[in-house]
Amino acid sequence: MLARPSISGGPVIVFDVLFRLLRPVYGAEHVTYVRNITDVDDKIIAAQRTSGEPIEAITTPTTKAYEEDMAALGCLRPTLEPRATHHIAEMIAMIAALIERGHAYAAEGHVLFEVATMPGYGRLSGRNTDELLAGARVEVAPYKKGAGDFVLWKPSAADEPGWDSPWGRGRPGWHIECSAMSMSILGETFDIHGGGQDLIFPHHENEIAQSRCAHGTPVMSNVWMHNGFLQVEGEKMSKSLGNFFTINELLRTDRFGGRSWPGEVLRLAMLKTHYRQPIDWTVRALEEAEANLASLKRAVKKHAGITGKISDRVVAKLADDLNTPEAVHTLFSLAGYANGTLQYERGGAPAADNPTQEQAASLLLGSALILGLDLSSKVVELNDAQNQLITARLAARAAKNWAESDRIRDELAAQGIILKDNKDGTTTWEVKR
Repeated sequence: MLARPSISGGPVIVFDVLFRLLRPVYGAEHVTYVRNITDVDDKIIAAQRTSGEPIEAITTPTTKAYEEDMAALGCLRPTLEPRATHHIAEMIAMIAALIERGHAYAAEGHVLFEVATMPGYGRLSGRNTDELLAGARVEVAPYKKGAGDFVLWKPSAADEPGWDSPWGRGRPGWHIECSAMSMSILGETFDIHGGGQDLIFPHHENEIAQSRCAHGTPVMSNVWMHNGFLQVEGEKMSKSLGNFFTINELLRTDRFGGRSWPGEVLRLAMLKTHYRQPIDWTVRALEEAEANLASLKRAVKKHAGITGKISDRVVAKLADDLNTPEAVHTLFSLAGYANGTLQYERGGAPAADNPTQEQAASLLLGSALILGLDLSSKVVELNDAQNQLITARLAARAAKNWAESDRIRDELAAQGIILKDNKDGTTTWEVKR
């Protein structure tokens, strides 16, 4: 049982569903979803050094593009979206507290957390320190007391962004950023912390160590949720294998499967796998999700004027460790009842569990929304100007002018027209209400 739910971090679709689930259960005003933005790290600093632009000039366009992609996936805006550079003071204060409590030390312009001072370090991953270090790339430095000690603050060169601190001009380490932001917004402890399995060590282990030792608390978060790795056609997604795809590429280019994919299709495909299991992106899975989505929409469209209601069965599936595959399966059942193709067994479930076709359609519409799927969108006729844009886009695609093709796609998207490119070269569209 979660009390006064609050969420920090996490893969967006998974935790968007959790956000949608908790709001009607506890009341929207009692649920705080924090999705932080790391806007200072070594890669950003390298880009800043090359371009000569301020950090904000580099990170703002990237953040905007990220938020647009998340919206295309049907994700709600989080309650708060803090940026690391806005919480430097809190980071410095937390580092100072760790030094005062004997858990951190300054050395050669750096401040490091001393892992040996943290009882139970490694408990989240279920391994001891030696096992953790054996499988990790640990920076070797002469100023470290222990091999596993990690950086809380590091010095900045003259041409690098930096902030004044008691230990000299510098910048924070990655781990302290997240601990300080969660503390300043959610408090010393909160309910749910999420992220990928690859973050368990070192990032989440180090967050726990910093936060517990700085505040003297038994936990940082009451619940930890970790999603499975992404795969592409059965292989782990990685740049070295050449099968690394960003959401933006899946939405707006034809790199995967020779076409772009609507955000709602990507979302449904992901929801059909339990969040703790490996999520395998395959062309076949996306095609299947697209067909599934079309059939769900047809079931709703048959019943004009219905109002969406949430099925208790769907809520129960989601309350069971966010079991989205079972929740999606329930949607298919509701679609069958709404279509009249699925019949209830005589003398079976109670009458309350035997809705009419219209009631089933209403439950389908409302329950899909809690999963972030809007089944009310429909195909519409376009005006002359929009038809001309689509014709121009097809010509651009034929000429392999992808920049112009993407520009026209974005222009139509701004008008609420979502394009779908099919394998045979044709294009269909939907309007999002």
